[in-house]
Amino acid sequence: MPSKEDSKKRLDAVVAEARRNRDERDKGYRERALKLYPWVCGRCAREFTRENLRELTVHHRDHNHDNNPLDGSNWELLCLYCHDNEHSRYIDSEYGSASGESKQQGATHNPFADLASLLKDK
Repeated sequence: MPSKEDSKKRLDAVVAEARRNRDERDKGYRERALKLYPWVCGRCAREFTRENLRELTVHHRDHNHDNNPLDGSNWELLCLYCHDNEHSRYIDSEYGSASGESKQQGATHNPFADLASLLKDK
């Protein structure tokens, strides 16, 4: 039976390898996306130069970071702010739903529910 220390070392190695693989994958599709598309945010139309290019990110339209077709059809370039907003909206739409359907409900309180009776007395 492996010791706790051996298990921790193996786990650390697996995590480190996963991070290296992710960084390599990210670098590959980011570089391709920057060659395919103009350096402009797809939402706010902010333009980027080499000096601020680090603020331009690659967004996966289907939210699957492993879906990286060579033609770039699953990517769009977004600035940091628009990218964060896009993911926040996606999370909000999925919040509380195990099936992936949005569970948005309308308001249940009606401030005018008893208005007719209040006006009748006047």
